[in-house]
Amino acid sequence: MTRAEALAIVHEYVKNDNLIKHMLSVEAAMVFYAEKFGEDVEKWAVTGLLHDFDWEIHPTIEGHPLAGEPILRERGVPEDVIRAVMAHADHTGVPRQTRMEKALYACDEVTGLVTAVAYVRPSRSLLDLEPSSVKKKWKDKGFAAGANRAEIEKAAAEFDIELWEHVGNVITAMRRIAPELGLVGNIS
Repeated sequence: MTRAEALAIVHEYVKNDNLIKHMLSVEAAMVFYAEKFGEDVEKWAVTGLLHDFDWEIHPTIEGHPLAGEPILRERGVPEDVIRAVMAHADHTGVPRQTRMEKALYACDEVTGLVTAVAYVRPSRSLLDLEPSSVKKKWKDKGFAAGANRAEIEKAAAEFDIELWEHVGNVITAMRRIAPELGLVGNIS
């Protein structure tokens, strides 16, 4: 499956711009790690793009991504990509076994926290964001309360990467697409 085909599925099922930006962020992080580990960049990109494609049509824990699985299969999405999408949600019971599955889980939740921190900075930019800024907000449980810190820590550990190194890698990855995310801010 090509990135263009995956993006077509995303645009068919997702209308919320912020959800699309989230999936683009996860894609960017997946691409970063695929390059780092010498993996199939397009496959990892497609996996990041598709992981939440069904959230708007199945916006519950019971529905997402379980109800989206048959749609992906009908669209010819490779089984290893479908498995990674299933494994990114603990409640599916699909254990994360491959590096790609663990990477998706590790990149998903943290991108939301990074985005939230970038939005509250005076610059409103990823371009000057450092892991230390995310670390400062980490302890404030009221800030970006939807970003499950325990899950972020667990995911980094499963992926076998130190948490703050991982946050730095995700920031670097997201910087590559800062204009698409609307996170260039007022930095010129």
